Amino acid sequence: MGSTFMGLETARRGLTTQQSALYTTGHNISNANTVGYSRQRVNMEATLGYPGTGLNAPKIPGHLGTGVQAQSVQRVRDQFIDRQYRQETSKLGYWETKSNAVSQMEDILSEPSDFGLNTSLDQFWSSLQILGTSPDDASTRQVVVQKGIAVAESFNYISKQLTEIQENLKNEILVTTKDMNSILKQIASINEEIQAIEPNGYMPNDLYDARDVLLDELSSYFPVEVSYEKSGGNALAIAEGSMNITIKTSNGPVSLVNGKEFSTVTANTGANIPITDAEGYQPFTSFTISGYPIPIKLEDLEANKGQIHSLISSYGYGEPADNTGFYPEMLKKLDELANAFAKTFNDVHTNGSDLKGNKGQEFFINKTDENISTGITASNIKVHSKFEKDPSLLAASTSDPINGTTGKPEPGNGANALLLANIKAKPADGLGGATIQTYYQSMIGQMGVVGEQANRLATNSATIQLTVANNRASVSSVSLDEEMTNMITFQQAYNANARMITVVDETLDKIINGMGRVGL
Repeated sequence: MGSTFMGLETARRGLTTQQSALYTTGHNISNANTVGYSRQRVNMEATLGYPGTGLNAPKIPGHLGTGVQAQSVQRVRDQFIDRQYRQETSKLGYWETKSNAVSQMEDILSEPSDFGLNTSLDQFWSSLQILGTSPDDASTRQVVVQKGIAVAESFNYISKQLTEIQENLKNEILVTTKDMNSILKQIASINEEIQAIEPNGYMPNDLYDARDVLLDELSSYFPVEVSYEKSGGNALAIAEGSMNITIKTSNGPVSLVNGKEFSTVTANTGANIPITDAEGYQPFTSFTISGYPIPIKLEDLEANKGQIHSLISSYGYGEPADNTGFYPEMLKKLDELANAFAKTFNDVHTNGSDLKGNKGQEFFINKTDENISTGITASNIKVHSKFEKDPSLLAASTSDPINGTTGKPEPGNGANALLLANIKAKPADGLGGATIQTYYQSMIGQMGVVGEQANRLATNSATIQLTVANNRASVSSVSLDEEMTNMITFQQAYNANARMITVVDETLDKIINGMGRVGL
C-alpha cells in the first residue's frame, strides 16, 4: 500500500497546480487589453501512479494515482490563421498605400472642379473666342494674356505639387526601410532570448507574442515566409523555437532573419547607390540585402503585396529615361501635354499679326530662358513677359486679309484669334491624335481607373483581413467571461484540495493521537 503521508503529497500537488492555473488566469485578465497578447492556459497532466515499474516494486492491489502537475503553460494560437492574416496584411498594405498615393494626385488635379487645369483651358479658349470678335479691345486682350498665364501657372502648380508628393514618397521609402530593419533587428534579439530560455524547459509565451506583433507589422511592409528552428537542450516538444524569416524572389528565397542573425535592407538607385533624402528624382533600381550577393529588383518580388512595393511602384523605378511608375508616367504625360499645347499655340500664333500688323511672336516660352521655346515642360511653361507688358502684341489677326486703302495686312480682323480658339477641337502634334483637352481627360480617366481599383481592392482586403482578425481573436484573445468561469473552477478545485489536506491531517491526527498509548 502507499505511504501514510501519500495523501498529503497528492493534495499538495493539486494545490500547487490549481494555484498555477489561477495565476495564469490572473495574467490573462491583466492583459485582456494588451495588443498582441495571446491567452495562456496551463496544460495539466496526471503524475505517475504508484507503484512504479521494477523488480523491487511493491505488490499492492490496484494502481494508485499520485495527483496532478502543471506540465507547461502554453499560449493559444493557430499558425494557419496567423499565416492567413499576414498574407492579407501584405495585400492591404499594398492597396492602402496605392489608394493613398492616387488620392493625393486626385487632390492636386482637382478634376472636375472650378479651379483645375481643364477649367483654366476652357476659360482661355473662351477668351480667345471673345478676342476674335473684338480684336481691337485692349481689355479683352488683357484678359487673354491673364487666362494664358493662368493656364501656364496651372501646369506649373500641378507639376510642382506632383513632384513634391513624389519626394514625400521617396522619404516614405527611406522611413519604411529603416522601420523594416529595426523590426528585423528586434526579432533577431527576441530569438536570442528565446534560444536562451527554451533549453531550460520553459515556454517564453510573452516573448512569442512580442515577436508575432513585430512579424505582423513587418508583413505589412513585405510579404514574408516564416519557419521555426528548435532551440535544443531540454526544450519542450511544443516550444516554438527561434523564427527564421525569408522573402520570396524570382531567384529563390532570401533570408532576412536566421535565428539571432539578421540582414539589413537598403533601397538603391543607379549603380546600387542608396537612395537618399536629397532633393531630386532618384528612381529605385534594386534592394540590396546584407549577406545576399544579388541585387533584388522590384519585379523580382511578389506583385501587389506590401507597402514598400506600392511606394516604389508609385514613386518610380528602373532607368530614369523609362519613367516607369505611377507618378513618373503621369508627370511625363503632363510634360508632353504642356509641350504640345505650347508648340501648337505658338505655331498658330506666329502665323498671325499683332495689332500693329507685325508678325506674331511666340506666346508660351521656357521660363528658364525667355528667348527659347524649346524644351517646354509643365514645370517651366510660361507666358512671355512682353505680352503681359503689351497685350497689343497678341497676334489676333491673320496675315492674309488686306486693307483696301493701304494694301497692308488688316490688323483688326480677329481671324487668327478664332484659329487659336479652335486649337481646342483639333488634334495636337505629339499626343497620338488627341486634342489638348481629350488628352488631359484621358489622363484624368486613367487616374480615376487606377484610383477606383486601388480603393476597391483596399476595401476588399480590409474586409478579408478583418474577418481573419476576428477568427484569430476568437482563438487567441482573452474572454473575460471565460476567464472568470475558469477562475471559479480553479478556485473551487484549490479549495477542494485544501479540504483534502485537512481530511488527511485529521486522519493522521486520529492515528497518531487517538489510538491509545504505546509503552504504558
